[in-house]
Amino acid sequence: MALAPYLSIDRLRKQFGSFAALKDVSLEVFAGEFVCFLGPSGCGKTTLLRAIAGLDVQTSGRIVQGGRDISNLPASQRDFGIVFQSYALFPNLSVAANVGYGLVSRKLSKVEIATRVDELLRLVGLPDSGLKYPAQLSGGQQQRVALARALALSPGLLLLDEPLSALDARVRSYLRTEIRRLHQRLGVTTIMVTHDQEEALTMADRIVVMNEGVIEQIGTPLEVYRQPASAFVADFVGTTNFLPAVVLDAGTVRLGTMDLACALDLSPGPGHPVTLAIRPEDVVVRNVAPGTPNSAEVRVTDIEFLGSFCRVGLAPAGNAPALLADFSINVVRDLGISPGQSLLISLPPDRIRVFPGAPQLP
Repeated sequence: MALAPYLSIDRLRKQFGSFAALKDVSLEVFAGEFVCFLGPSGCGKTTLLRAIAGLDVQTSGRIVQGGRDISNLPASQRDFGIVFQSYALFPNLSVAANVGYGLVSRKLSKVEIATRVDELLRLVGLPDSGLKYPAQLSGGQQQRVALARALALSPGLLLLDEPLSALDARVRSYLRTEIRRLHQRLGVTTIMVTHDQEEALTMADRIVVMNEGVIEQIGTPLEVYRQPASAFVADFVGTTNFLPAVVLDAGTVRLGTMDLACALDLSPGPGHPVTLAIRPEDVVVRNVAPGTPNSAEVRVTDIEFLGSFCRVGLAPAGNAPALLADFSINVVRDLGISPGQSLLISLPPDRIRVFPGAPQLP
């Protein structure tokens, strides 16, 4: 028997005048999942989160949480905790008072509140900060206080609205690991909005990629990265070479003067334009022989050093378009790769994604 979703969103639509911020969005989130809404600014991800919270009620559609229809309930009657990008802490209250703020309305005793607050501050790694005020804390520490406050009432659903975007890179990297560990420890169903693909790839069980008010793809980080459902997903998540080609038959396309084998749905038909997508790290240069499938001779045009790897510009022979390849430092060193050098590379057939139509110019 299939597991029932904890949160079910059915044909959700949100209109702002004539503008549709959400266009009949449907989604299921299961208990204990960590789901990221990922997409560019204006794609509808924050609007969807706010609709789930009841902070910005949808125009139409249905939301069911834990078997209860919450579509038209005010935010105060929904079961969630929320952490905002801006922390939204009360500057005139101590850290302990901020964390325990929601517990006061539950009419718990002072001892019970103090015990719960101490437990939460230990949970987020701030056991000695209860008497401090927000202004005395770093941005990362303030965000952990906001997280503790959101968890104070043991919500069924934790909502994170770009919680790390205001922090510097090092703190952001640290906190995303801590939030992920905290989620694994508590098991609370979590939805996080982000425009940062690295956050989504490292933190989420599943990623919901959104664009212009619709869902482009739902999948695990590996599925979204390795098997993008559209050219938009391939472009937004990671770096991708987009190459114009023409269909020859069920398993072959022509790129410039090269015929490439690849998995292909023949629905466009022979002679129709398609877009090939291949990740830079999937370009193979080591142990490539002349008979290797999809092999081609290229010239190195430039090399960009990026720490553990180099991004290498490659110009194929003939009129095929240039492409980028990511080679490890070891490969660059072992093969002595340098600008102007000729290399034999291959584009593995199973690593090429094919999308209908010619590439869209940015």
